Amino acid sequence: MKGLMQDWPLLCHKIIDHAATYHGEREIVSRSVEGPMHRTNYRAIGNRARQVAKRLEKDGIAFGDRVATMAWNTWRHMEVWYGILGLGAVYHTLNPRLFPDQIAWIMNDAEDRLLFVDLTFLPVVEAVADKVASLEKVVVLTDAAHMPDTKIKNAVAYEEWVSEVDSDFAWRDFDETTAAGMCYTSGTTGDPKGVVYSHRSNVLHAMAAAQPDMLNLSSRDRMMPVVPFFHANGWSTAFVCPMVGSTMVLPGAGMDGESIYQILTEERVTMTAAVPTVWLMLLQHLEKVGGALPDLENVVIGGSACPRAITQAFQDKYGVNVIHAWGMTEMSPLGTLCSIKPDYAHLEGDDKLDLQAKQGHPPFTVEMKVTDDDNNALPWDGETFGRLKVRGPAISSSYYKGRGAEQFDEENWFDTGDVAHIDKHGYMEITDRAKDVIKSGGEWISSIELENLAVGHEDVAEAAVIGIAHPKWDERPLLVIVRKEGREPGKEDILGFMRDKIAKWWMPDDVAFVDEIPHTATGKIQKTVLRDQFKDFRFPDT
Repeated sequence: MKGLMQDWPLLCHKIIDHAATYHGEREIVSRSVEGPMHRTNYRAIGNRARQVAKRLEKDGIAFGDRVATMAWNTWRHMEVWYGILGLGAVYHTLNPRLFPDQIAWIMNDAEDRLLFVDLTFLPVVEAVADKVASLEKVVVLTDAAHMPDTKIKNAVAYEEWVSEVDSDFAWRDFDETTAAGMCYTSGTTGDPKGVVYSHRSNVLHAMAAAQPDMLNLSSRDRMMPVVPFFHANGWSTAFVCPMVGSTMVLPGAGMDGESIYQILTEERVTMTAAVPTVWLMLLQHLEKVGGALPDLENVVIGGSACPRAITQAFQDKYGVNVIHAWGMTEMSPLGTLCSIKPDYAHLEGDDKLDLQAKQGHPPFTVEMKVTDDDNNALPWDGETFGRLKVRGPAISSSYYKGRGAEQFDEENWFDTGDVAHIDKHGYMEITDRAKDVIKSGGEWISSIELENLAVGHEDVAEAAVIGIAHPKWDERPLLVIVRKEGREPGKEDILGFMRDKIAKWWMPDDVAFVDEIPHTATGKIQKTVLRDQFKDFRFPDT
């Protein structure tokens, strides 16, 4: 016996239709790449998206074709996303911070036919366009007045390109499991791997992310996604915000502390989301100018582990609640958020900060477990850590063209590559990447915990920990430090600060001071480069 419910496919363009119908006047505020602030609303975005779809079809873009974007968070990027989706084509977000050869490789692998690009990234595209055999046209996201001279063949200004058609376009009908978008992993080891989202997975993921114990967004919020749309599906903000009718404040290319502070305060943002490095810049700017954040209520921090000092500064100095988040490109990307369950509502001070250091608990649609190397499930005691595995309707079942098959098992569990433990209330805490965990005397040491502790020192700008070979203990931790500008902490200053805060045998054996720490294109510490940089390092006692 089947249920007698209507067949209503979960298609992404229905999200913008809902927003245009029921939240039509809600603002989309953007800092344009050209400079001025731009204001529109969901109704206008919906109409323009239909115009984009119609114009794409005029260019011969058809169902299943890949259309790339290399752009900041702006209203034009939103129009383009939904136009691609409503046509049944596949949006492919490109990370401009990758090496040109990687970008060309990814575009060729995806067989992108058309590319939308912001002015900022035009030099990147000029370096790779001729290397992409499938690329037929480049649409520069600007108007004729700001369109620069370029050597790219078939390059046109977006406003003139889209104005050639009207918005009289009917969204195409297709199955909800149809591919909606593509995003490639950063490829720190081997070639990047393509993650392919479906319409169904994007809609289900957005519904899960909007839940009260997750992002808890509503039409009363003014949400600013600082995390770029080209990072891990934009953390789903381009779907969640219109789904619930939140005002969207889009920062464009202004990613420095001063620019973020300006738009946060002038546009009365209530919620925002980004990686820790962005918030470090904002907090340093606030410290310099003595500013305040009167309207901001919640800040979501993910992408890498959030240092305790950032959480403490936001909450104690500025009265802003911090929500630690974790996810992956392969998970659409939300995996967990660290909202406070009733079981922990009594916590205060350091005990609450200890809890907030965890990555949190998952929404409905995400299952998690930790296992040993033989795939035996480990207890949820908040201490026993092992390989973190996940599954759910918005989690990859495989990579594009079948790459990386070893990360998926026959029961659909995806091995995240993270090492973690889970407590009895379902709170997960990542202790390391499997490839970065330090193995000392048969025991594991968490590099993440050491890094977060070191960053709490008032003179430390950034910290990284790597394992260095040791004749007795196999590996021992080396702490790599970037000093804050104008500060000169020494080895004993740092180690003295860390003493009595961790187990004695976890203490780094030495400290190295550097001018900068290498990062991946997604802002994560590049441990492979650090290990190569210190491959000849020896501890003083060895």
